[in-house]
Amino acid sequence: MTDAEQQLAFAQGILAQQPFSVLLGARVTAFGGGEAVLALDVRDELRQQNGYLHGGVLSYAADNALTFAAGSVLGPDLLTVGFTIDYLRPGKGRLLRAHASVVDSSRSRATCRCELYTVDADGGERRCALAQGAVVVPGTARTEPQRAGHTG
Repeated sequence: MTDAEQQLAFAQGILAQQPFSVLLGARVTAFGGGEAVLALDVRDELRQQNGYLHGGVLSYAADNALTFAAGSVLGPDLLTVGFTIDYLRPGKGRLLRAHASVVDSSRSRATCRCELYTVDADGGERRCALAQGAVVVPGTARTEPQRAGHTG
């Protein structure tokens, strides 16, 4: 097994430990070198009332893909401290793919970007959302609560 295959298997094992990810049927299809791809089959239970992929599912995919991309450079013990998402168009198709990459990182923090695509039955991709977020190693100063009067 190559190093890349070992890294992917490790990431897949982490995802398998997340009950919500298992419920959604998410899978890691690429991992390493500051990048991660999360894929999810679109099914009726994941749609909103107009038949489009629910925004919460898109947000989930962005958050997890951002965190996995960061994990490829910071290690597995991480927390998302915030992210924003812009919905560009309704998500429709048979597959959702979230491709995240690290934009900048230090030893304890990574800023990442994620592009979310839906894939139709013919394999055509259409970008439906963009996200950006920050991920940190727990226990670092940026994840500790601030006390009243604390100045730094």
